[in-house]
Amino acid sequence: MLKIIGVRFKSVGKIYYFDPGDAELKNGDKVIVETSRGVECGEVVMTDREIDETSFKNPIKPIIKKADERDLKTIERNKQREQEAFEICKQKIEAHKLKMDLIDVECTFSNNKMLFYFTAENRVDFRELVKDLASVFRTRIELRQIGVRDEAKMLGGLGICGQPFCCSRFLGDFQPVSIKMAKEQGLSLNPTKISGCCGRLMCCLKYEQDSYEDLLKHTPKVGAIVKTTDGKGVVQEVNLLTGKLRVKIDRSDNVITVKKDDVEVLKDGNIKIDKNELKALKGLEGK
Repeated sequence: MLKIIGVRFKSVGKIYYFDPGDAELKNGDKVIVETSRGVECGEVVMTDREIDETSFKNPIKPIIKKADERDLKTIERNKQREQEAFEICKQKIEAHKLKMDLIDVECTFSNNKMLFYFTAENRVDFRELVKDLASVFRTRIELRQIGVRDEAKMLGGLGICGQPFCCSRFLGDFQPVSIKMAKEQGLSLNPTKISGCCGRLMCCLKYEQDSYEDLLKHTPKVGAIVKTTDGKGVVQEVNLLTGKLRVKIDRSDNVITVKKDDVEVLKDGNIKIDKNELKALKGLEGK
């Protein structure tokens, strides 16, 4: 068994695993580690875990050391440098007349690279901008175009629920969310009702999807033909959470409300999204 710790490099980001060696660490401690981007400083968010070494494809790297006062001062200097770089880059973007919006700047711990994150509707030729920035900061420059979900995660804000964005508060990775989920959960397919501030489908649609999928296995769908005590009819409306159905009885205008357990399904229906709905919701599933 191998003892490991979990380290994050951003407040809400992916957790990476390292071997702490003999170091006594607790959550919140800063550690210096080697990553694919070079030497970085991260925060310990998980301690005292033992795993089977064979469960990881690649060997677990050891930490270099626990961050000391000198390292913490380096982090503060880097943060100040990032703020200055942000303003300078915005000026350079305006000078080069590029159609892009700067979102964030990140400076690696060892100062060997600066990363500039931006959004743009189309591809941007930023080669001259990179040269300009390299001449100012005398280090390796990397520009990364990100999607609107990543932008929301970096900038943060309040969702329509009144709470801070899930992505900037606790979601480490984005989960795939589909229009089908909203349809299966019986939500109105109104873009303003099911999309977040980023303009994409709300991440929270994923949270209860497993429960809805389980309920759908045992509940007749809209369009299903069922047998009730009043006769055969067609399901017109379904409330998955209460298990109640509204059924129109054949050869009459009578619409009754019954429990799903009180009917016999003769032919189940299908959940479908028509072309007009898809057209109205085009683009909501993207990144």
